Amino acid sequence: MRIDIISAVPELMQSAFSHSIMKRAIAAGLAEVNLINLRDYASGKQKQIDDYAFGGGAGMVLLIEPIAKCIEHLKSQR
Repeated sequence: MRIDIISAVPELMQSAFSHSIMKRAIAAGLAEVNLINLRDYASGKQKQIDDYAFGGGAGMVLLIEPIAKCIEHLKSQR
């Protein structure tokens, strides 16, 4: 089973897959976990993946372009 996880901070996700049941499944070859850095698909000097929130308020609005590029790349691998 292949699991692809797209994240802005994939380093934070690594610890969840290096312990317990998931660690054993990966070691046995039953699961493959790919942590994908969304910033790898962003353009611009600073690899920006977010935009300003419309209407103010707290939170993060992700740009669709990096997400679409990442999904297209993952589809091409299948």
